[in-house]
Amino acid sequence: MTKKSLTRGLAAAALIAALGGVGWQFMPQTLTSSVALAAGLTDESHSAAQRPATMPGPDFSSIVDRFGPAVVNVRVEGTVEQTSEDVTPFPDIPLLPGMPRDFARRFGMPDRPESRAVFGLGSGFVLRSDGVILTNAHVVRNARKVTVKLSDQREFPAKVLGLDRATDIAVLKIAATGLPTVTLGDPGKIHVGEWVVAIGSPYGFENTVTAGIVSATARALPHQSYVPFIQTDVPVNPGNSGGPLFNTRGEVIGINSQIYTDTGGYQGLSFAIPIDVAMKIEKQIVDSGAVHRGWIGASIQDVTQPLADSFGLPKPGGVLVSAVQKDGPAAKAGLQSGDVILKLNDQALSRSGDLPPRIADLAPGTHAMMEVWRHGKIEKINVTIGELKANTKPEAATTPAGQGRLGLAVRSLSADEARSISESGGLLVESVSGPAQRAGIQPGDVVLAINGEPVSNVEQLRALAAKAHDHAALLIRRDDAKLFVPLDLG
Repeated sequence: MTKKSLTRGLAAAALIAALGGVGWQFMPQTLTSSVALAAGLTDESHSAAQRPATMPGPDFSSIVDRFGPAVVNVRVEGTVEQTSEDVTPFPDIPLLPGMPRDFARRFGMPDRPESRAVFGLGSGFVLRSDGVILTNAHVVRNARKVTVKLSDQREFPAKVLGLDRATDIAVLKIAATGLPTVTLGDPGKIHVGEWVVAIGSPYGFENTVTAGIVSATARALPHQSYVPFIQTDVPVNPGNSGGPLFNTRGEVIGINSQIYTDTGGYQGLSFAIPIDVAMKIEKQIVDSGAVHRGWIGASIQDVTQPLADSFGLPKPGGVLVSAVQKDGPAAKAGLQSGDVILKLNDQALSRSGDLPPRIADLAPGTHAMMEVWRHGKIEKINVTIGELKANTKPEAATTPAGQGRLGLAVRSLSADEARSISESGGLLVESVSGPAQRAGIQPGDVVLAINGEPVSNVEQLRALAAKAHDHAALLIRRDDAKLFVPLDLG
């Protein structure tokens, strides 16, 4: 059986390049009237009144015209650590023109983890005209650099104000004003079967509009118990992550986050984070830079018909407590394994997915009244809500220690190494990141000069790099070839 998986996608830049070389031809599905008549496929005597009437489909153009400019493209850059055991000996980046790959092998590069640049694309939307933007946490997590591109083609570096992995929400800020914004709706008023529209950048194709219907609401997904997802059949793909989901009134009701797939692409099951959940996270991040989430310390599960029969419940429903954490709020309140929580603060619970988001919304230190089914009767339990510790600070992949402004870890050449390449000086590149990696510098290259100044030791390179402005030109040697490589230090 093929294993299915929930996939959070980023559109890789390499994939966009591959798609760019593919041409498609679409054959017309109907013949023009003159050709059809000539082929004898139509009857000219049929009047317009006799032809079947066509039903006009929904038109979302007004929504796109008004709110499409508020949808942005989010481009991220980060690094991953890999060792020589699971990758080729060289970074998976393009070669510089005319440069062979075998120079690193000469000096016996150390067998240790090396960082490799990764690039990705996602979507987002402008929440406030002063540059506050919402997107998914998985889009910008571990990003060293985030760039936001507006629909008018302007680009801005973005600061990650904070992110919450539990709900997959991130808040960005760009230095811009007067931006077009979206209008927010109420996810509680959506109905299964109603039309919805997504705008985003699937596979990097910016401002792509797709539509479908709401397939289900309050859908619980594995490992994401704090989000009652909106399920749709809107076609979304890698790169749509973080983009808005609109209702037919042009209101954002969700943030497209995940798809259910066994191919890596859209298969008719898409999931969006309700916008009210996202706004609670956004407010906490903007106000305090952290997310405070209620917690009681209990493991729960659904009540099936056999379990309902076992516990003497008239019908399946409620939330079954399978375990209680020692010394947690639930244990201190007297909640026990085998209890079935029927209500929280007088609100009925029909499934296990109902409880975590409601507990999470309660402020730590407040009290909640639970109505539980225990040994064939109903009891009341008062719980003091605790706080779930979570990391919402931006997670950034920083330049490795010792690599400095250029993103280079280097050492001086030994006398034998210098003689082997007929150079009097130079620095051997041991690892790369940041500007150097983006420019295509590789471990094993020899840096001979920066901005025309020869270098023979690390301190000299560091001093010259500090004097450089937004750009630096490195003269490198790779095998028997020399080449100037520009670095963007901006």
